[in-house]
Amino acid sequence: MALRFNHRLEQQSAPAFFVRGPSPLARLAFFSALSLALMAADSRFEYLNSVRQNLQALLHPLQLLANAPSRLYRDTTEYFSTHEYLLSENRKLKQNALKQAVELQKLNTLELENNNLRQLLQTNKSIVETSVAAEIMHVGRDLFTKKIIVNRGASHNIAAGEAVVDATGVIGQVTRIYPLSSEVTLITDKSLAIPIQVERNGLRAIAFGHGRDNTLDLPYLPTNVDIQRGDKLVTSGIDGVYPAGLAVATVSQIEITPDSPFARIICVPTGGVENHKQVLLVSIPHAVAPVETEIITLIKPDAKNKKSEIKPIPIKPIVAKPEMTKPAAIKVEPAKPKLASETKPILATPPNNTSKPHAAE
Repeated sequence: MALRFNHRLEQQSAPAFFVRGPSPLARLAFFSALSLALMAADSRFEYLNSVRQNLQALLHPLQLLANAPSRLYRDTTEYFSTHEYLLSENRKLKQNALKQAVELQKLNTLELENNNLRQLLQTNKSIVETSVAAEIMHVGRDLFTKKIIVNRGASHNIAAGEAVVDATGVIGQVTRIYPLSSEVTLITDKSLAIPIQVERNGLRAIAFGHGRDNTLDLPYLPTNVDIQRGDKLVTSGIDGVYPAGLAVATVSQIEITPDSPFARIICVPTGGVENHKQVLLVSIPHAVAPVETEIITLIKPDAKNKKSEIKPIPIKPIVAKPEMTKPAAIKVEPAKPKLASETKPILATPPNNTSKPHAAE
């Protein structure tokens, strides 16, 4: 009897001390649906941009704190560099500075000549842009995207869409702005496209990031396109975002297959996408207001003089003389009798001694 009673007690479940809510599966389904709804609403209405920016501003000190060890290690390594390495680097920098100074003199001469030609042609000045120096804070941790964070944001007058370049070429574009930092998408990201132009023949195309590695693709170009291995690609400037003439990539491989009408062209970026730490944020190009040149002011007085010299010439009716008329052109019409209503009454004027005699009198 006692055994049966103990067996029944063991089968009974212990009473719960705390009231349990929904099951874990129901909670997972509810929060998953809620997160999907919030993501869809944010992507469509963008109501979380201000919240995201405020959170980024609050997390900015934490980012600096997280980067402090790497910064300290880099500064320590630079401090304890050897004297010989610094001397060799200084020698190379002086040689590069000398070469660039000579090229800069040529550039100044060409710029002056270009300005003189534009003044002669009465055209506006060329498109200008400004640049802001920035430093890469950290690289994105997502393996499927190519993004970096720089230490310049909305407080430094940075706008979305600005090109990011280094000393050798374009490396990306600003895609998101925060108060004290900005997110830069590299040109090797598969979601970024950049209009390019072949420097050798001026052929225009659009380059897309490959995504998996640090390369670019030129899709949708026919197999007979005039592109060779080693051609340099520069920005075309037709999109109004990237300044024209910046180095982008170099063609490294061209594959042509008989079963495809398009060639597979692979390019290697010219800029140090994953090498350099200091970059420049180049503003979106804009044209300056037209300026009236001196040659126009010199032409205006002549035009006024020409206008003043031209006077209207009165045209007198030409009376045909008897010798000028031809008999064949004369048509004789019978005279029509005038009606009494058509005749005009002659008004009699009183004699006036002061009036001059008429020509008929």
